[in-house]
Amino acid sequence: MAAVPATPATPATHALFARDAWLPDGWQRNVLLEWDEHGTLSAVTAGHAIPPAGIAQAAGPVLPGMPNLHSHAFQRALAGLTEYRASASDTFWSWRDLMYRHAAQITPEGLSVIARWLYIEMLKAGYTSVCEFHYVHHMADGQPYPQLAALAECVVDAAQASGIGLTLLPVLYQYSGFGRQAPRAEQQRFLNSPERLLRLLDEAGRARPPHGGLRYGVAPHSLRAVSAESLQALLAGLDAHWPGAPVHLHIAEQQAEVEACLATYGARPVQWLLEHFPVDARWCLVHATHLEASEVTALARSGACAGLCPSTEANLGDGVFAALAYLEAGGRFGIGSDSHICVDWRSELRLLEYAQRLVRQQRNVLASSNTPEVAERLYRAALEGGARATGRAVGALAPGLRADWIVLDPDHPGVAERAPRHWLSGIVFGEHGATPVRDVYAGGRKVVDNRQHCDEGQVYAEYRAMLARLPGG
Repeated sequence: MAAVPATPATPATHALFARDAWLPDGWQRNVLLEWDEHGTLSAVTAGHAIPPAGIAQAAGPVLPGMPNLHSHAFQRALAGLTEYRASASDTFWSWRDLMYRHAAQITPEGLSVIARWLYIEMLKAGYTSVCEFHYVHHMADGQPYPQLAALAECVVDAAQASGIGLTLLPVLYQYSGFGRQAPRAEQQRFLNSPERLLRLLDEAGRARPPHGGLRYGVAPHSLRAVSAESLQALLAGLDAHWPGAPVHLHIAEQQAEVEACLATYGARPVQWLLEHFPVDARWCLVHATHLEASEVTALARSGACAGLCPSTEANLGDGVFAALAYLEAGGRFGIGSDSHICVDWRSELRLLEYAQRLVRQQRNVLASSNTPEVAERLYRAALEGGARATGRAVGALAPGLRADWIVLDPDHPGVAERAPRHWLSGIVFGEHGATPVRDVYAGGRKVVDNRQHCDEGQVYAEYRAMLARLPGG
């Protein structure tokens, strides 16, 4: 590439110079990033002869920030408190009972603190966007708050305060199981009709209008928690007021869920959904752990994103996603931290690959002939799929996209003295010392500086005080 003369950045923009930056076509040298007052990249140019005069320089290599496509923020405070046998056969379903007990204790103040601390943790790990699958809506007795979207607005405010980009997905939850089974007492805080959920969404959107760092969508919780009719009503109402908005859905997470769907609908969950609804690129199907080969192919062809959360799926004993067949069929995926027993995109990608290795007894399973470095293939795919799931302009360093990136520590053992083509492998498949993420920019704002978020001392103190008030804290 021909060298670009050293000229000052346009005065009306903000700018950063990086010796090395990951652009859509891979690592490039001497890159100037410029963005506007709204936090949108206006220009990304490589090949500068020398750093432009008066422009700040990144402390290390620059990578696009990772989107986190699946989060239940309130569950962060539960991490580590369920790692004991609660029944003779401990499963996802016995864990869910413990989670419900925790959800019953959540107050608006508590959710605000938990979410804000969690989002700071995400930023420090290099997540710059999050899709919040938000389903605790009401008071403990199931009565709505006077302000229907009170808890949703707590989540939005926590994201805004931390600096992370947010796609808020209020959850439709109606039933305890397939066949419109009556909801359990512990689920009363989650319940809404399609009409009331759409009102909640509208209320949140008017109180906290969308912008470059904030998008809204919906999340029908699962096929067991909604009916075909209510799902259709929800989508129709969404398209009337929020056309093209993201739709996220838990699906095929547990074998028992697949069996119940077969008993009720005569079809497996992914099979039934694809046959009855126009699933396309706006959809994110979360987990999709238990698929037959025909479902893997059909999901890949739909254009939907598979939302994979390997650390939570391992923690809950869900199973292993058919990642190799899915990628070979052209499927898209992104990663999420879900229950937040782990908040690190590198760990999610590493565990995604390692599970395939254990199942197949091979190495570098998810590499390809075009991309032999498995870390590069997974990182690129998770960026693209995660960006699609957010419904926001993120996921790459390119003009028109959000100014979201991470700066690696050049002295980290996974980076130091290695060629650029080995940096991703070094940080994804190596866990040595402190995090390699040194600085983080979200919407053009430097939110993490030398591994410290500007508000983390105060917010962590508030988080600890909140934990101390919880039973068992």
